[in-house]
Amino acid sequence: MFGECHAHVIMDGKNYKAAVALHKERPNEAVIREHLTAWQQAGITFVRDGGDAYGVSERARELAGEYGIDYRSPIFAIHRRGHYGGIVGLPFDDRKGYRDLVDRARERGADFIKIMISGIMEFDTYGKLTEEGLEPELISYMIETAHDAGLKVMAHGNGDRTVQAALNAGVDTLEHGNYMEEETLCQLAESETIWVPTFSPIGNLVGCGRFPDEQVRAILKRQQEAVQFAFERGARIGLGSDSGAYLVSHGQGLMDEYAFMKEAVGRENVGALDRRLAESEKWIRKEMKARKV
Repeated sequence: MFGECHAHVIMDGKNYKAAVALHKERPNEAVIREHLTAWQQAGITFVRDGGDAYGVSERARELAGEYGIDYRSPIFAIHRRGHYGGIVGLPFDDRKGYRDLVDRARERGADFIKIMISGIMEFDTYGKLTEEGLEPELISYMIETAHDAGLKVMAHGNGDRTVQAALNAGVDTLEHGNYMEEETLCQLAESETIWVPTFSPIGNLVGCGRFPDEQVRAILKRQQEAVQFAFERGARIGLGSDSGAYLVSHGQGLMDEYAFMKEAVGRENVGALDRRLAESEKWIRKEMKARKV
């Protein structure tokens, strides 16, 4: 079984606010163990978390060995104050503030740095994001600063300009990456960046009644076509479901993700896909791991 390369143990796939409330005073160990058990029962032995502001993924990493899981965490994600990202991390106001957070994450044993550089999709409107990405110069600074600290970078990013900026700066893994144009997809394919496209938070919305199905299907179709295009050109692809996001349950979410991925590249390419997913996971396991401070 493949590992889960994009997860959020603090979330439950149902109600984000209710899930977070369980950890407000301290990480709720019973809930963490419930989620670790779900991954264990699904045969998942590797999990890369996206971080949170309450120490939940940090505690999950401490407990994961009991479940036979190799667990990685950035401790918390980092976002610019007033922009998307408070859901999973801590804010900065200026470049010094960002450097301070990178140092804090490193001191707490972060396996990598997670940065938030764009908004998310408006699921009721195809082609629209909740907000545009950060300025390319700032994105470059964020990635270079983390690299200078000896840490790899996991970047939440959507939108063509935002992804281009992250690729230009040498981002290590790109999460989501919706609405890239062909030129950017070619750039991605020629780079060393691993793309984790997270289909499940889109595809699992179909039929739920929360958003118009025609809009959700259009977003999913665009993302699957983009993956097919990049895959055919040799892009490095990783498997991560955004486990814990709405309707993406821990364990089953990865099964859903793999199904969407196979649909994107075509059944005739499953063997090649499996090899590429395994190579990406191997790299993440090796490189996105805490080094001694």
